[in-house]
Amino acid sequence: MYCPKQETRKGLLVVLPLSAVLFVFVYGFILWSLKVSFSAWDGILPNMNFIGLENYRRLFSSQRFVTDLFNTLYFTLFFMVVCIVGGFFLSYLLYSRLRAEALFRTIYLFPLSLSFVVTGVLWRWVLSPEVGVNALFHMLGFKASFGWFTSTQSFGKFNYALISLIIAASWQYLGYTMAMFLAGLRGIPDQIIESAELDGAGEFRIIRSILLPMLKPITFSAMIVLGHISLKIFDLAYAMTGKGPAFVTDFPGLFMFETTFRGNHYAEGAAISIIMLLLIALVIIPYLYSTFRGEET
Repeated sequence: MYCPKQETRKGLLVVLPLSAVLFVFVYGFILWSLKVSFSAWDGILPNMNFIGLENYRRLFSSQRFVTDLFNTLYFTLFFMVVCIVGGFFLSYLLYSRLRAEALFRTIYLFPLSLSFVVTGVLWRWVLSPEVGVNALFHMLGFKASFGWFTSTQSFGKFNYALISLIIAASWQYLGYTMAMFLAGLRGIPDQIIESAELDGAGEFRIIRSILLPMLKPITFSAMIVLGHISLKIFDLAYAMTGKGPAFVTDFPGLFMFETTFRGNHYAEGAAISIIMLLLIALVIIPYLYSTFRGEET
């Protein structure tokens, strides 16, 4: 497409300042954090002496950081599974012409309007060992109780206290995946479903052979968004549980906050932030690659 040089210059005048601001305040700070992570800055006063990978070695030999990585892994896995499976189930109920659809759709989507801080405070009260669900069970005559986010029990590297955070985060984002799947289901032509029914396919066969394959792009997009949210989780854990006893609900974001802004270990905090960036990149880059590849084809 032909574009006059004068219009090109005007476009560059608009884009270049914004690009410069973006480079300085995003990529510039990332590069600065990378440089600090290789330095000996361990106090209020800067010390930019190069010490190589020492901060990273120290992190991976820290029991707290290793626990944080396992917590992030399990939280991400279960958070994604609950949101995707639950979101599809809810969307299918609405897709099947459930009565009062608008009401249920609003109810499912309402938690998404809350911040993670509000969600954390709410579920901290609900799952409090003394006054929350446990108290309700005691009123109903059940003697057993669960420590929820105060529990230090685990199965392998999975801390049971994470269940509280998984419930809270999933409650907030179930509506999001429901909306995505519902939009996808509504986009599938009715003729395809009707043809399958005429061929004798049952409901389960239609879901397995038609709906789920056609919803693969939406499922993939939901996994990317949810994975991105879970890898940088901070506010929910901070408001609801903190790092927990024995770091059972600790995450790299909390560790970085305490290391950098409370302990003044700036180099070690920068190293944690770089590792978090790499973890998020592992999720985002395949998504960008598939998106660009789809646009080219």
